[in-house]
Amino acid sequence: MEIYKLFSRIDEILKVLATKYNISMVIYDIFITFVQVIIVLVFLIVTVLFLVWWERKISAHMQVRLGPMRTGGWHGWAQTIADAIKLFLKEDIVPECADKWLHLLAPVIVFIPAFLCYAVIPFGENLSVADIDLGILYIFAISSITVIGVIIAGWSSGNKYSLIGGLRAGAQMISYEIPRILSIVPVLMSAESLNMNRIVKHQHNYHWFIFYPVVGIISFFIYLTSSIAETNRVPFDIPEAESELVSGYNTEYSGLKFAFFFLAEFLYMFLASCIATTLFLGGGNGPILPSSIWFLLKTYFIVFIFMWVRWTLPRLRVDRMMEFNWKFLIPLSFANILLAGFVLLFI
Repeated sequence: MEIYKLFSRIDEILKVLATKYNISMVIYDIFITFVQVIIVLVFLIVTVLFLVWWERKISAHMQVRLGPMRTGGWHGWAQTIADAIKLFLKEDIVPECADKWLHLLAPVIVFIPAFLCYAVIPFGENLSVADIDLGILYIFAISSITVIGVIIAGWSSGNKYSLIGGLRAGAQMISYEIPRILSIVPVLMSAESLNMNRIVKHQHNYHWFIFYPVVGIISFFIYLTSSIAETNRVPFDIPEAESELVSGYNTEYSGLKFAFFFLAEFLYMFLASCIATTLFLGGGNGPILPSSIWFLLKTYFIVFIFMWVRWTLPRLRVDRMMEFNWKFLIPLSFANILLAGFVLLFI
């Protein structure tokens, strides 16, 4: 709340200055939006750098190792920064048989939707770039564009492994999007809104949806499982499967273009965690600390679960991965929606 008051005060001061110097309010609104976009972009880049380092440390400790220790001093905190600089400086190689322009366009199509989705995420009380009534629908609509970029990446590389990886990714992402969307229907039924801020306010006084009788934990399980599959992480990393496809649709990418794919993967993992925090864990609701701090603490906890699952479970076989979705998750999702109706009606 204090951060919101600070930003509101700054906004009032800037409006006074804009009026004093006869600056058009349209230009002022464009400038404020641009500043917000830059702030969110910088925050997300720093977050991804931290998450990559954090995952290395978590995986290392799970395997009785230390992970990065030298670069930057304390626990190798600058290792990810060094890796990012290396990717920026590496040569961009395009295969001779690849479609040059589509090969260039694919990582952009994958990255931009991942960034745009954060516009409606409430990082705290009234702390979102855009507060729109169809916020959650906006996220799922924009994020679904990513699958097009992944398929284009696989096809345009001119590599059989990339093509197979792209097709696998398309099938997997489209399939698991269904239970992922169905899993949040009980939340929307309860909150009676698609607005992210209103959903958070509906969970005030620790009435978090994950604690709803039976329905909440089932919805959370379906959402989390589907999100792991959507982000192509173990045990659902079938599109990349290094032991089968070298690196799938990433095989023929290097340098900055590979960095875009890598950045998008972690952005989507963090986005899925932000959505889980908003829909199931009460968003920024919590005692004593500012709402933005509570939101990040809950989100990083969900991210930790993503990493924990990755370094614990083995990769599924392709057919079993699809069977798990169509024969278990989707029927469970419909049954959960029916159960949610009874819970809301009678309890």
